[in-house]
Amino acid sequence: MQTVQSTLLHKIAPQNGIGNKKSPVLVLLHGRGANEDDLLGLTPYLDPRFFVVAPRAPFPFPYGGTTWYDMLSEEKPNPEQFRESCERLVQFVHDVKEHYPADPERVFFLGFSMGAVMSYAFALTHPQEVSGVVAHSGYVPEDTSLVFGWEKLKGKGFFIAHGTQDPVIGIQSARRAKALLEKTEADVTYREYPIPHSMSEESVGDFSLWLRKRIQGVS
Repeated sequence: MQTVQSTLLHKIAPQNGIGNKKSPVLVLLHGRGANEDDLLGLTPYLDPRFFVVAPRAPFPFPYGGTTWYDMLSEEKPNPEQFRESCERLVQFVHDVKEHYPADPERVFFLGFSMGAVMSYAFALTHPQEVSGVVAHSGYVPEDTSLVFGWEKLKGKGFFIAHGTQDPVIGIQSARRAKALLEKTEADVTYREYPIPHSMSEESVGDFSLWLRKRIQGVS
């Protein structure tokens, strides 16, 4: 892995992309208490055409690792930290487009837990900059100051994955996200799995196939 200092400290996977042409980008966003290494282990299961980049959340987590924000209550982020993380993530994506062999028209997010929340936040506030989102075990951050462009989601892909036995972020959060997005013109795929707050072999296989189809232009 290569580590580069930018808006957010991040790593890129060495086998990214094919040839010298610009590649579709996949931004991996980890959850609370982890870092940029957390989701890079998924790279062998992902389409090799992706340029895979994994940023580190900007705030230290007291029990180890990092976090995108502290929680005031269930599904209510600390507003100052949340705003800063959102702003830094936006700038980070712009940096990736400028400094790496990235196709600016094909930017995807894959977020787990708090990383899924950040993925929703970016996609719903900057839908023109996103092609698709895999949101695994997260929720739409409704109880914030963000202004969402629900009317601008036509053709945008969302793969929502969640465990029915999740004790951290309950399955109702995924069902709420599904209901919100299905009211728009987004292309929504929804899957529930008999797992806790984690990914499974089945969920990884499902979203990997979904991502492959999305970059091939197949819904």
